Amino acid sequence: MNANRNADADGTGYDTVIAGNGVLGLSLAWVLARRGQRVAVLGQPHRPWAGSAAAGAMLGCFGEVTTSLLATEHGRHKLELGIKATELWGPWLEELEEQTEGAPVRTAQGTTVVLNTIGTAEIDDANYNAIRAELTRYEEPFEDVEPADLDWVDAEPISRPLKAFHIPGEHAVNAAALLERLESAAVRAGATLVPEFATRVEYRGERVTGVVLASGRTISADHVTLAAGARTQELLDSLPVGPRIPRLVSGYGVSSLIKTQDGTSPDSVIRTPNRSFACGLHVVPRGDGHVYVGATNVIAVEPRDTAEMRDLVFLLQCAHRQVRRNLWNSEVTKVQVGNRPVSMDGFPLLGDGGMQGLTIMTGTYRDGLHLSPLIAQDFAARILGEEPQADLDRFAPLRQPYRTGTREEIVDLLIDHQMGIGYEQDWTIPVEWHQWIEMDLRPATLAWADELDPEFTPPAELLFASRFDPELVSLLRKYYATCREYS
Repeated sequence: MNANRNADADGTGYDTVIAGNGVLGLSLAWVLARRGQRVAVLGQPHRPWAGSAAAGAMLGCFGEVTTSLLATEHGRHKLELGIKATELWGPWLEELEEQTEGAPVRTAQGTTVVLNTIGTAEIDDANYNAIRAELTRYEEPFEDVEPADLDWVDAEPISRPLKAFHIPGEHAVNAAALLERLESAAVRAGATLVPEFATRVEYRGERVTGVVLASGRTISADHVTLAAGARTQELLDSLPVGPRIPRLVSGYGVSSLIKTQDGTSPDSVIRTPNRSFACGLHVVPRGDGHVYVGATNVIAVEPRDTAEMRDLVFLLQCAHRQVRRNLWNSEVTKVQVGNRPVSMDGFPLLGDGGMQGLTIMTGTYRDGLHLSPLIAQDFAARILGEEPQADLDRFAPLRQPYRTGTREEIVDLLIDHQMGIGYEQDWTIPVEWHQWIEMDLRPATLAWADELDPEFTPPAELLFASRFDPELVSLLRKYYATCREYS
């Protein structure tokens, strides 16, 4: 594999340079290289900070449905893009596995969604019901499962499942195997892998001309695609259009690989609905008695590459208490850290970057891996001057921030998730304190939102994080001031 890397490329003659070697960058490189494009993919081989390297890689969109996603037309449009991506995964994986060798990519057949006694009705019950409603709306098959009949689930009694249903069409893949196969396929198709980060985008007037690498070397190209996840912000900062694009922060997360004590693993993904500002608890089979357990989500200004102990402890406790008790006696074989690229309005940044030859492919938050076949084929069509494959115009990077609700609605959602965090961490409070805490939190959070900005309100998880992060406050205020300047 390493023999195919062209680390000594002279940096000339590329049609497209892709900054970022995660799942989106490699998928685009594979499509373009097969079309005869001279492509260079930039990024360190071990992919520090990458979200896709630490992902559970669930190939599903309905399991990610939340009431807040459905509350805006932008959220519903993102769901419909996910539905289209689901249709592409079968042939995409078939072709990838035909052209490459390596570990099996698909690891799970279907997804089982569990509603358990952890959490709150405002979040868990509401999102569980929202998933079912959207499955029905789009005529996607699913079937109810009696909690007592759930294979492999053995939760502690106070965390026991109340309801469950199985989605046979939402699977999962091994993210590491997928990345290895995509890299191999891209190289075999003629793409060049350059094991360095890009640190700056070069431009002349209104046209980009290439990128500068960490070593100081310049790689020239007719077209530059920024697909470096949360690290894309550094490259956007080097461009005159950067301030007009919703700024990126990191959704830092911790996951782990577990060798089960009894050598078993489930056949399907087992997950809860999204909650606590995160993607819900999920266990994904990885074969040979191994499972993936994920994942936490904490908004941070800068990507992180090491796990905080509190996040790892929280994750492992959730897994053995809510899914399978004997995980407590199992081996933690790997702790993984990834960074989801989160835009300041919570929606993707996909399309024309506002300069000739520049496209941006990031901000996908939790959906990048699932959307990757759709986005890669769409971007390739755009780069080659063909008809786009999907309607991504809604998520064009140069835009005013999308509103995810009124200020009051966002604060209400924040409070619901914040209270849910307490229950998931097993706090014990007098019954009436829940109401008292909410009564104090709501006006305090509204006052904070007013202090942060008189007009714009960030998504709930960013508003929550901003109360503890002065640097995030500064970035939000600066971004909103720029929005008013260009409105």
